[in-house]
Order: sequence, then C-alpha cells, then structure tokens
Amino acid sequence: MIEKAVFAGGCFWCMVEPFEERKGIISVVSGYTGGFVEDPTYDQVSGKYTGHTEAVEILFDSDLITYETLLELYWDLIDPTDAQGQIYDRGDNYRPVIFVENDEQRKKAIASKNKLEASKIWNAPIVVPIEDAQAFWPAEEYHQDFYLKNPKRAQGMHKARKRYLTLKKWRAKWPF
Repeated sequence: MIEKAVFAGGCFWCMVEPFEERKGIISVVSGYTGGFVEDPTYDQVSGKYTGHTEAVEILFDSDLITYETLLELYWDLIDPTDAQGQIYDRGDNYRPVIFVENDEQRKKAIASKNKLEASKIWNAPIVVPIEDAQAFWPAEEYHQDFYLKNPKRAQGMHKARKRYLTLKKWRAKWPF
C-alpha cells in the first residue's frame, strides 16, 4: 500500500538521501509546508514571509517499510530537543515537525516520541510537535536531489550534522 509521510527537520537537503536509500521508498521530495501562502518560493520561505518550514514528502510502500521505521530514522537525523531550528539552520523555517496524514500516523508518532523520551538518550525534553499535514509545495527543481547534484557539499553537510548529533548525544550521556 502506498502511503505518505511528511517530516521537517532543518534543511531539506539533509533529509532526502537517508530516506531515499531505503528499500520501499518510492520518492522523496523537498518542499515547504505549514505556512499560509500558496506555492511559496525558497526566497519567501527563507525570508520567513510565509510561515512555512522546509520538509520532505516521502511516498513509501508500507508493505516494504513501515511508518514506524521512518519515524526511527527521522529521530536519528535531528536534534529533537531543539524547537528553534536544526543544527546550524536556525529559525521557524527550519523547525522540526512531524506532519501526520491521519489518526493512525498520529498514534504511531506519539508512541515513537514517547519511546524516545523514555530512552533518556537526550538530557532535555523532546520538543518536536506532531501536527496535522497541510498543503505541501515542492521546492524549486534545483533543490531536488541535492545530494546527487552536489555530492561533495552534501557529504560535508552530512558529516557535520552527524558529528554535531553524536557530540550532543554523548554530552547528554556524560554531562560535564
């Protein structure tokens, strides 16, 4: 069965490849959601004129990969204790959000969030909101498949993000 998942977690460039490389993923599109302007542009969103956040829309075959698996991957890609952006990307347009398509996704997202909170991996509250899905507007073509078009830059961003998250988790486990 084909389903949709929408996740915001900072720059959408960093969110595509980790999902796209999984079996059962049909497509991952970079775009904008959660705002009040129809068909926003990158300049409008990054200028904070529209209320949108950068996100990825994932179409997946739920017979091959579950929504729960996508949630687990999502938590590994973000700092769930930071509601003001992600890593080096700051502001509402980079805020982390799980946008749910239906009540079933909401239940699974809440359970996943509670499980993460109970794990005590992080030394601060898990602040990622779970919100109803809204209109999703694909970003301009030059944003799509960024990791394929700009592999060196994407790899550098991925490494920096991974280092940041590893260090933050380490500090949560062994605070100074």
